[in-house]
Amino acid sequence: MGDDGDRRFSGPSDLHLHSTRSDGTEPPADVMAAAHRHGLRTVALTDHDTTAGWAEAAEACTSLGMTLLPGMEFSAKHDWRSVHVLSYLFDPDDAPLRAEMDRIRGDRIGRAERIVANIARDYDLTWDDVLAQTMQDATVGRPHIADALVARGLARDRTEAFDGILHPREGYYEPHYAPDPFRAVELVTAAGGVAIIAHPGGRGRMMPDSVLHALIDAGLAGFEIGHRENSAQGKRILRRIAEERDLIVTGSSDYHGRGKPNLPGENTTSDDMVARIIERATGTAPVHPA
Repeated sequence: MGDDGDRRFSGPSDLHLHSTRSDGTEPPADVMAAAHRHGLRTVALTDHDTTAGWAEAAEACTSLGMTLLPGMEFSAKHDWRSVHVLSYLFDPDDAPLRAEMDRIRGDRIGRAERIVANIARDYDLTWDDVLAQTMQDATVGRPHIADALVARGLARDRTEAFDGILHPREGYYEPHYAPDPFRAVELVTAAGGVAIIAHPGGRGRMMPDSVLHALIDAGLAGFEIGHRENSAQGKRILRRIAEERDLIVTGSSDYHGRGKPNLPGENTTSDDMVARIIERATGTAPVHPA
């Protein structure tokens, strides 16, 4: 879908940013403004399992002279491990993908309600407390419960909430539905999008090389290697595979506003890799400034 000679996206690029449409703390327009202040010129809004922030982000980027790659962070699971699939430039109206997104978000709400009910046995926390921390159309998740715990004075910040009451060892944890990463990659690519595994060398153990190669065979386009959660060893393994398979390699901040210490542009993606994403996509087009 991209124009091989189009360099309107040239400049520092951060392709992993979150807003209040999922678990970020700033509206999409404010996220774009923060990215602009940090010198970025190409960005992607990648809220969890939703495209609800695309229109607002596009309008903000157009006014700021930035290029937007509409995206999403698609929830998946391999065995017990959470796998996040960064998904770029897919058709947001693709029926199978939309149905899976709706299923994931619906189960997240039920799961969050179950977690809150568990916590409420021991702490003064209600579902209304969580809703008070959640924007309309947002993908409700544990970060919103963490914010409610902070608002209730039961934790100092999200980090303490996740290290304390929300940690699985405390016994309040509940699982949630997510497809396996093969299904996620299949849905994204069938919708004309480009699928890239987010921080695959990060928390917990990496998926085995054999699984990563199988995902590539199934249509996975690349890895997010430049990310603060990837270990040095993980990055070495991922770079080796990326070179062997000629993959797209990205670097991003995973910005969440006040929800994480990550800052826009702390890791960036090269112009050549941005071009490869655009050229590979057939689902929707980037939003360029006028």
